[in-house]
Amino acid sequence: MSDAGWSGAARCMWMRGGTSKGGFFLAEDLPDAHAARDQFLLRIMGSPDARQIDGLGGADPLTSKVAVVRKSTRKGVDVDYLFLQVFVDEAVVTDAQNCGNILAGVGAFAIERGLVQPQDGITPVTVFMENTEQIATLKVRTPDRRVDYSGDARIDGVPGTAAPVPITFRDTAGSSCGALLPTGRAVDEIDGTPVTMIDNGMPVVVLRASDLNVDGAANREALDSDQALKARLESIRLQAGPLMNLGDVTFKSVPKMTLVSAARQGGAISTRTFIPHRCHASIGVLGAVSVASACLIEGTPAAAMAQVPDGTSKTLSIEHPSGETTVMVDLTEDGAIESAAILRTARKLFDGTVFSD
Repeated sequence: MSDAGWSGAARCMWMRGGTSKGGFFLAEDLPDAHAARDQFLLRIMGSPDARQIDGLGGADPLTSKVAVVRKSTRKGVDVDYLFLQVFVDEAVVTDAQNCGNILAGVGAFAIERGLVQPQDGITPVTVFMENTEQIATLKVRTPDRRVDYSGDARIDGVPGTAAPVPITFRDTAGSSCGALLPTGRAVDEIDGTPVTMIDNGMPVVVLRASDLNVDGAANREALDSDQALKARLESIRLQAGPLMNLGDVTFKSVPKMTLVSAARQGGAISTRTFIPHRCHASIGVLGAVSVASACLIEGTPAAAMAQVPDGTSKTLSIEHPSGETTVMVDLTEDGAIESAAILRTARKLFDGTVFSD
């Protein structure tokens, strides 16, 4: 929207996507200038404030997110999706990362807003993710050509059930860092700690919890209160940023930091992820894909303890504080990662007008 015609109000659909929640906007309904757009988003979320009491944000990075969607002009693509993370207690809006959870709601939103014509049954929606220039295809349930949010699919971290939203990613390797392993190595050492720096849709630093003298089964609250641990993780993260071709990451939300340990609930591996300064209640969609990929690369800290099935099509259960996230990975005959898919759900919460003043 032209800034001259900006009124400080915008049409908005609030949605839960996966284990996240936020505002979904058509690009045309927001100011064109990024500074004006970001100021509006900070105001509607109530940031900066730890409680976000003067806005719609939920006082957690997972509930202070935004999707900006537009009709795509790219061949074979339905819509373009820009993810914006609105910080809770800082006046920061960043597009430095993607979000596969919020992505789960983009297909339904695009259909509801008339950007994609629904089919009778299942409607595939192909999405170009502007943050990382990746493409994903979502399958949205549309009986009688209407989005149906109800169903029996269950994902850990979300109560109840909803319609399944399978998401298939392609060309995700190196989407932010230029290569699946940006240093060219399966393992590096930072501050005396072996780490894997990997990007298969989300830049992640994977470390063994035991190498930091941390219980891999510790709960989120205990890890969040461990200031010494968080200081060590931040030191490693700041050094990893340039090594991952991300530059100075002091004020960036990537890379994520994932502590891994042996699975405890029959999965492939157990995780505790910092995003980057608070312990995640679960694990991000694309973060799970990156961690699953690390499990499949010989010599990584994750591979050494992961329980991985045989065959070129692998299903890996990535355990996290709220349960597990299942990642399906297809390999080429020579063992390279060809594609990854994940199951999410989404739900429309409200549709209306949101105000900044």
